[in-house]
Amino acid sequence: MNYVKADPEKVRRGRTDSAARGMLIGLALGETLGNARGTVPADGPLHAGVCTQLACFTAEGLIRASVRMDHRGIGHPPSVLWHAYCRWAALQGIEADRMRERWTMGLDRPWPTGWLAEVPALAERRGSAPATVAALTRIEQGTLTEPATPSRGWHALGRTLPVAAVPAWCSGATVRETAALTHGDPAAQSAAAHAALLARHCPTGDGVHDAFATALSELRSFDPKATADELDRLTTALRHGADRPGDAAALAHFAPDRTAPSALLGGLYAAASFPERAQVDAALRFASGAPDGGAVACVTGALLGAAHGVEALPVHLVSRHELSWVLDTLARDLVVQFADSPCGSEWTEGWDPNWWNRYPGG
Repeated sequence: MNYVKADPEKVRRGRTDSAARGMLIGLALGETLGNARGTVPADGPLHAGVCTQLACFTAEGLIRASVRMDHRGIGHPPSVLWHAYCRWAALQGIEADRMRERWTMGLDRPWPTGWLAEVPALAERRGSAPATVAALTRIEQGTLTEPATPSRGWHALGRTLPVAAVPAWCSGATVRETAALTHGDPAAQSAAAHAALLARHCPTGDGVHDAFATALSELRSFDPKATADELDRLTTALRHGADRPGDAAALAHFAPDRTAPSALLGGLYAAASFPERAQVDAALRFASGAPDGGAVACVTGALLGAAHGVEALPVHLVSRHELSWVLDTLARDLVVQFADSPCGSEWTEGWDPNWWNRYPGG
């Protein structure tokens, strides 16, 4: 029987879609499992971590930044993401009145806007994010030259990972600037940029080790601020993943604390230790044993989810996670926005009349 080959564009689009969904849901599963030290209740819903909540607003903010670009021809993605984090803060009750005053000037509808603000789980406290909260309390965003906090915390990395799903905006400079909104330590900004580079290369289909090696070969061109020492540490973590996989002592060495560099090196080592499609569950549980399991498993889940696609994630965990549907919807919409512009542009009519209400770009 002669088969007609699949449309290459449909195959590519399917892989892109699956990788984005896998990255976002893998991130969430990793943080949840890691926070539980690898052991979750036998039944019932699995709660998201605070970094997952922030990552949701990163994904939504990226869509809204693109809509704004299409309709107004202007936009600064990190600033639009800052507005997104302010919406999260308002839902959490953090400076809600000041936030509303800051963002409702000239607005003819209730704020926060967009469908994500209607998700009850995003208004629930799911852990602490001291640097992020401290930065948001200032109302005005931090920058690379005027940081809001001196923090090196891992949320700078975790919440920025969705940028890897947008190749056009996934540059070292953009990721660093996004991390700097709340975290001023250059090492945290480096870790965020380098994690995004690794995640961006995961969906190539070349295998996890080869994808990571290719990413590291491009590190200096992707991020001119990357140092030789940072590249050396990343290369060492990748090599140990191949030569000494699943070593708890090595994991603790690479990821000794709650900083962004620890989350990056630990996540890279864990993903490289369990690189196969059938090993995602084992990788997440191993990563959960790090001194800060939530941070390391979050990065591990994002990398392996991007590499193998959403279908490789453990169904028994995905089906119970409270934000699985939200993350899946955001990932799909992120891919659709940059591929098909459902809302149209200043000069062309969109094909989805509800897109602007879901993702207002004003």
